[in-house]
Amino acid sequence: MLFDANASETPRLAALAAADAAQRLAGNPASPHRAGRAARAVLESAREQLADLFGGEPDDLVFTSGGTEANALALHGVGRPILFGATEHDAVRQALPPGARPLQVPADGRILLETIDRALAEAPGPALVCLMLANNETGVLHPVAGAARLCRRYGAWLHVDAVQAAGRLPLDVASLGADSVALSGHKLGGPKGAGALLLAGARRGRLPPMIAGGGQEQGRRGGTPALGAIAGFAAAAAAAVAAQATTGARQATLRDRIEHAAISFGAVPCGAAAPRLPNTTCLALPGRPAASQLIALDLAGYGVSAGSACSSGKVARSHVLAAMGLGSLAGEAIRVSLPWDVQEAAVDGFIAAYIRMATQAGSRPA
Repeated sequence: MLFDANASETPRLAALAAADAAQRLAGNPASPHRAGRAARAVLESAREQLADLFGGEPDDLVFTSGGTEANALALHGVGRPILFGATEHDAVRQALPPGARPLQVPADGRILLETIDRALAEAPGPALVCLMLANNETGVLHPVAGAARLCRRYGAWLHVDAVQAAGRLPLDVASLGADSVALSGHKLGGPKGAGALLLAGARRGRLPPMIAGGGQEQGRRGGTPALGAIAGFAAAAAAAVAAQATTGARQATLRDRIEHAAISFGAVPCGAAAPRLPNTTCLALPGRPAASQLIALDLAGYGVSAGSACSSGKVARSHVLAAMGLGSLAGEAIRVSLPWDVQEAAVDGFIAAYIRMATQAGSRPA
C-alpha cells in the first residue's frame, strides 16, 4: 500500500480514461487539417478547464512537462533579485541563479511575514519572491496571501509552487495574489508528464521561453504537447477539486489517528504546530535513521518516503527539516502522505506496522 501521495497520487479513473481517449488521436495540435484541429480542441478544452478550476485565464496557462519545468520557467530570465523560502522544493532551489537569498523559517516551518517584509526592504530592487503554498515534506502551509500583499507594496513579483496544494486546498490564483503558479498533473491523480505555469498579475505576457522550439504555447514553451497527459491532468484536477472538502476532512481524521499512535511510541511530528495539508505528516523517530524506517515499513507492505521523491531513490538528510532547526531529526524522519482514496483499514494496518517498527530493538532513544 502506497502512503506516498505527495510523490505521486493514485491515478483517477476519469483521468486515465481522458488520457487514453486523447492519446488515440493521431493529429498534432499544431497541424491545420481535421485531425490536427481535433487534437487542438482537446488541448484547448483542457487549458480552459484548468484555468477555470484555478481562477486564471486560459491564455495565461502554459503547459509544461510537470511541476519542475513550471517552476524553472517561472524563474527563467527574470532579471530581478530573487528571495526564496529556505524550505522550498529542489525544483525551485536548483533553478535559482547565483546570489538568490534564502528566507529562513522558524521551528514550525511556516515563514513569518516580517521575514519577507524585512528582506523586501533590504533588496537592491524590486524582487521575485518564491514561496510554496504547501511544503511537500511536512505539509506546512505558508501565508501566501499575506506575502502577496507585501510583494505588491514593494513592487515585487510572487511565484508560488502550488504543486502539493492544488486539488487538496481551495486554490484561486486571483484571490491568492500570486503572479505565477506552478501546477503538476500527477500530484492530482493524473498521468505523469504534464504540468502548467499559470500566469497572473504582473507576469501576464512576460515570459521568455526556455525552449523556443516551434513556437507552441504562444511562443512561451516550444515542443509538441503531451496531449494524453494534459487531458488526464484536466480530468484529474476536476475530480480532485470537486471532492476536496470531503476528501480532506477524511484524510485529516486518519492522519491525526496515525500521529496520535506514533507519538505514543516516541515519534515527533514535524511542523504539526502550523497549518498543514490534511493528508500529510512528517514523523521523526529519534535514534532511528530514516532509511531503516523506510525499509522496515516497505517490508511490511507500506511505501512511504523520506524527504522529496526527486533524488533518484536515495535517502538523504532533509534540507526542509534542517532549515527548521531540527538537528539530527532531519535524518530520522519519514513522510506519510495519504492518497485521495485511502481506506480506514489500510491506515489501521499502517499503524500496526509503524508500532512494530518503532518498538524494535534499537529503534527508540535510550
